[in-house]
Amino acid sequence: MNWFTRVRNSIGWLPKRTSEKDLWVKCPSCQEMLFEQEYEENLHVCPRCGHHGRINADQRLALLLDEGFDLLEQPEVKEDPLKFKDSKKYTDRLKAARAKSPHRDAFSVGSGTIDGHDAVVGVQDFSFMGGSMGMAVGTAFCQGAERALSRKCAYIVVTAAGGARMQEGILSLMQMPKATVMTRRLKEAGLPYIVVLSDPTTGGVTASYAMLGDIHIAEPNALIGFAGQRVIRDTIREKLPEGFQRAEYLHKHGMVDMVVHRKDLKAQIATMLDYLSPAKAA
Repeated sequence: MNWFTRVRNSIGWLPKRTSEKDLWVKCPSCQEMLFEQEYEENLHVCPRCGHHGRINADQRLALLLDEGFDLLEQPEVKEDPLKFKDSKKYTDRLKAARAKSPHRDAFSVGSGTIDGHDAVVGVQDFSFMGGSMGMAVGTAFCQGAERALSRKCAYIVVTAAGGARMQEGILSLMQMPKATVMTRRLKEAGLPYIVVLSDPTTGGVTASYAMLGDIHIAEPNALIGFAGQRVIRDTIREKLPEGFQRAEYLHKHGMVDMVVHRKDLKAQIATMLDYLSPAKAA
């Protein structure tokens, strides 16, 4: 419930309003109160300051793929192989994440077309345990690549992650070379592999498949990096540049090919597929 609803409901002589969702949302960047419907219609981009809010896997797939795409079934992997427990059991964390999501884990794959071009799109959902990369994410990434190989089409991956999933230890880190092998297979097959870097893309994801694309696109002001700024600053003992690890800074220094507004993303990818997709035999 937002502040406006709380204040209104606290006034005794006014009838209380109840709604399944708030009518207003506060922009995390400029702090402006935005009408929820307007915010959603603007693809979760603040119309005042242009801040790109985070969106879930289903919203991302609907944004990029044409209607009628197929959603690949998410793989079932051995859960909690290390019987890990910190402040909570790993199994309890998974249950809590799944209660808020229609998907079993943080990586979803859709197979269809982008403006008529055959494509497979894999999306990492930060709202599911910070998009962390575990065995389920690594396996889903590879299944998406396999589908692209079988369809002989482009593989587009949208990254959003805090890094590897610590509850799976070395098994989560093994997803890095596993995914890297699949990007190599795409390259050998002559199929485009395009990465869209959304906020945030960090840790082991950045150190593997997020930075191995033929083309790297970033959303405006997305946080992209491996280690955190404080760790880097304390290690090199130097003041970091303004905007360090943000999309525009990385674009200026050659780490990212282009920074594209969310509303233009599908059209930009479709244009690239015109150039990169293998020609079909007549």
